[in-house]
Amino acid sequence: MKVEKNPRKPLIVFYLVVIGILLLSNMLILPTIMESRITEVDYGTFLRSLDAKEIMMVQVDQEYIYFVKGTEEEPEVFRTLPFNDDSLVDRLYASGCAFGQVVEKEMNPLLAFLVSWVLPMVLFFFIGQMLMKRMSRGGMGRPMMQFGKSNAKVYVPSATGIKFQDVAGEEEAKEALQEIVDFLHQPEKYKKIGAVMPKGALLVGPPGTGKTMLAKAVAGEANVPFFSISGSEFVEMFVGMGAAKVRDLFKQANEKAPCIVFIDEIDTIGKKRDGHGMGGNDEREQTLNQLLTEMDGFDAGKGVVILAATNRPETLDPALLRPGRFDRRIPVELPDQQGREAILQVHARKVHIESGADLSAIARATSGASGAELANIINEAALRAVRMGREKVSQGDLEESVEVVIAGYQKKNKVLSEKEKAIVAYHEIGHALVAALQTESAPVTKITIIPRTSGALGYTMQVEEQERNLMSKTEIENKIATLTAGRAAEEIVFGNVTTGAANDIEQATKLARAMITRYGMSEEFGMVALETVQNQYLGGDAALACSSETASMVDKKVVETVKRQYDKAAALLKANEEKLHRLSRYLYEKETITGEEFMHILNTDE
Repeated sequence: MKVEKNPRKPLIVFYLVVIGILLLSNMLILPTIMESRITEVDYGTFLRSLDAKEIMMVQVDQEYIYFVKGTEEEPEVFRTLPFNDDSLVDRLYASGCAFGQVVEKEMNPLLAFLVSWVLPMVLFFFIGQMLMKRMSRGGMGRPMMQFGKSNAKVYVPSATGIKFQDVAGEEEAKEALQEIVDFLHQPEKYKKIGAVMPKGALLVGPPGTGKTMLAKAVAGEANVPFFSISGSEFVEMFVGMGAAKVRDLFKQANEKAPCIVFIDEIDTIGKKRDGHGMGGNDEREQTLNQLLTEMDGFDAGKGVVILAATNRPETLDPALLRPGRFDRRIPVELPDQQGREAILQVHARKVHIESGADLSAIARATSGASGAELANIINEAALRAVRMGREKVSQGDLEESVEVVIAGYQKKNKVLSEKEKAIVAYHEIGHALVAALQTESAPVTKITIIPRTSGALGYTMQVEEQERNLMSKTEIENKIATLTAGRAAEEIVFGNVTTGAANDIEQATKLARAMITRYGMSEEFGMVALETVQNQYLGGDAALACSSETASMVDKKVVETVKRQYDKAAALLKANEEKLHRLSRYLYEKETITGEEFMHILNTDE
């Protein structure tokens, strides 16, 4: 590892800049300022002013004739080049002007050097020394040049105000962290039996699930200092500075033990080492090596607990995850229906909500939402209530806020033509009708053809009655059929297709491909994994892990699967074409209908 740079070296640049400024000022600026105070005129002008008796004082030198005009309160200094004029002396006496020192004589060279060079250098030297002393002290006045100090935010005991009761929907994670809190409260109980508390715990989960809040809640419950720093803050331009920050962080933690150190987004510095580090990567590896060394070096019995959070655990170096470093891996997953309702209740305590509001219905409608998204839903509902002039949040505000988070705000300035409005109505009713005519499909709760800011011209909302963790092959095929039904309705009614099914096509293709490559739901390939999931917490993108011939076969199978479900959806719509027209006309007139209205019309025979 390279030796850390001496922080005094930047002062050399400081002194060089000072010398340059002094040089420029003495050579260019000061003479210019002095010269700008004297106006140069021609000899004729001087003589005319002299004859007119406008000159108050004259100074004659070998190089110039200096003279003063104006008043004593506001004198003006002029100069002109002298001429061989024998009558000048007589004219000067005749004008009645005084003879004196108009311009000061040139300063002694030694004194000028001392004033213009030595004195400013001494002043700047003392300023530089004061800066150095301030840098060495650090603390509140620590300047930017002090690279070796960590930028960790330190929260004193109970300063965050967050406890476990403020974190809902993550009961398993809280239970795993409760043991750390108990150890910080009663370390002797563990020492008595010979148990050693894990040095580190890694919080793993998707963005927005509350990993940082859980870490703060642990500190709030334990009532100990809490150091918080992001992994990106360790990364510096200069080699060795990140490692110096790690050393300083652990030094501060040992001084304030027992305490909790939280490193957010640890994958920034904890990525797997490949042995080919160059430049910035080499600095990243040195920072990781220092972190590993510090975690091995400190005594767990002191009560220093390291918590870290990441949503890319697959990229972390194995040395970071071995026992003795981050001993525990605590999943912080997306909440289930019960957890979502608990999270909504926590955030609902901060706003005024009508007594009849049903948060359980909102929890059912937000499957797959994170804690941050649920908090945003409550806030959007409160903002909507204010816009509507109400003092309390209603159930309608909550339902509309779910749509805002899912599909965006209503785009009121986007007006569809009569033909486009009819196409969108048939498209959405096609989705809803096929979903309702199939078994094992989620019930329709709302249909709208009001454009949204997300780009959707309309959408059909389906909400499961109960939380689902598994999907059968039939359910996936039914979902693909529902997705293709909008395009099928357009083709049946208008004899043509539009671009409105772009998102449906993307989702249907993704589901069909997953059936074959990940879920083993094809006769040709059976239970063979043909692709691997990457970044499961960041979108779960998949990469094929098969030959080009197999990939070609997969593509053909995907096309067959989607086409088969499209034909099934078209057959269902043709068999119920009269209901398709009736429901589409109703939606065209109302623009938004509920699931109850849809089912009532569907089950009513005219």
